[in-house]
Amino acid sequence: MRYRTFSICIIYLILAVFPINVHSGEVLFQYSTIDALLAGIYDGQLTNGELKKLGNLGLGTFNALDGEMVVLDGKVYQIAFDGKVNLMPDSGKTPFVTVTSFVPQKSVAIKKAASLAELTKLINQNLPTENIFYAVKIEGRFSQVKTRSVPRQARPYPPLAKVVEKQALFNFKDVEGTMLGFRCPPFAKGVNVPGYHLHFLTKDRQAGGHVLDCSLENLTVQVDPIHKFSLLLPEGQEFYRLDLDKDKSNDLKKVEK
Repeated sequence: MRYRTFSICIIYLILAVFPINVHSGEVLFQYSTIDALLAGIYDGQLTNGELKKLGNLGLGTFNALDGEMVVLDGKVYQIAFDGKVNLMPDSGKTPFVTVTSFVPQKSVAIKKAASLAELTKLINQNLPTENIFYAVKIEGRFSQVKTRSVPRQARPYPPLAKVVEKQALFNFKDVEGTMLGFRCPPFAKGVNVPGYHLHFLTKDRQAGGHVLDCSLENLTVQVDPIHKFSLLLPEGQEFYRLDLDKDKSNDLKKVEK
């Protein structure tokens, strides 16, 4: 209970200093770090209700690594291992999430992208710098989207690179939906995913997942540049004793791609 009280106070402090209803997209809020998640820290204290106060667009996962998270229009969705999408209660908790209040400042027209790598390259060509954070959102009909979700874990938790060996894969053709997420700068290594991290949710809210690949034509990418970053770290011996000195770049590449 002491941690929860502390975390709520921090959230209220962030809201007081950086009001999300004024220049709301300028703050990127994150709970925990990607390296902690890679190492198997799958239980956190931040609730869905608390994270919703800090943004209306984002991604992450749920305690026990129970599927993929999409935060869209202020609602928190779970794409479970079986592919089913669930609207999650405010009482649910997350070990890792990144969220912002999305206010697009730039639009990038994409005539055609045959892969996720090509899509991100085209977006990059229209960004003024690689040294800040960006939230991105793409809505419309996609030629193809390949996603994944992961199974709920039981203690002792294995590292994430082991979990994704048993991931569920989903392939969508000619599908309407929303692809969203973030582009983080290179110096975010160890804290978040350098480059792009994207999740997908179909228009009918019935399917989605972590984006592994995609293709599209004649869609517009909405971009929100973000200059402020707020990180809330977990409390507790599990996180305190974790060795975060090792370079986990290879594990991250396996998990993301």
